Amino acid sequence: MGLVAIAVRPEATFAELVATMRRFKVGAVAVIDAEGRPIGMVSQDDLLLKEIDIPGSGRLFESRARRREYDRAAGMTAGQIMSSPALTVTRQTPVRQAARLMHTHRIRQLPVIDAASGKIAGTVHQADLLKVFIRPAADVLADVTGAVISLGADPRALTITVESGVVRIEGRLARRSQIAALVEAGRRIEGVVDLDADLTYDHDDLVRISPVHL
Repeated sequence: MGLVAIAVRPEATFAELVATMRRFKVGAVAVIDAEGRPIGMVSQDDLLLKEIDIPGSGRLFESRARRREYDRAAGMTAGQIMSSPALTVTRQTPVRQAARLMHTHRIRQLPVIDAASGKIAGTVHQADLLKVFIRPAADVLADVTGAVISLGADPRALTITVESGVVRIEGRLARRSQIAALVEAGRRIEGVVDLDADLTYDHDDLVRISPVHL
């Protein structure tokens, strides 16, 4: 996460928006209220709409969303131009979730907010997320082993390997339910690109025993 919270107030002018993006070399900035909470985002695409001819009033628009885009493009301040609500993450947001947000909404950065106050605390960029996928294999292995222990399993009963961010776990667990829990926990670990599990179990604790009616 970037230590700099890149944001402007709603009254920031078009020129100030451009200057802020150029100064910090970013493609978008958050718009914050008086309390420092993100209320919207302005991207380079929003600003570039200024250069697009807005259809006349007699022309049919492709969609309501397109109409809103043109309406925002006519604005002169951040509060008028911004898209809202702002997409945000916290320091506790898993990397995969943040990456999914960026991919789905085609954005390259997200405001990071304090989970308690909702105030902006920094900015996370695509490059920040990509860094976690080049973590040393030893660090990833240590975290996976820690996840095994936290589930009450014995890592000595497992063979765990890490190669290029791909984790493979083989062996035997005490309970069937531990398999899904371990896979889920492992995939949340920073630096894990994929996880392959070849596991067996001693006790099937997921089978429900139907009551016998006499």
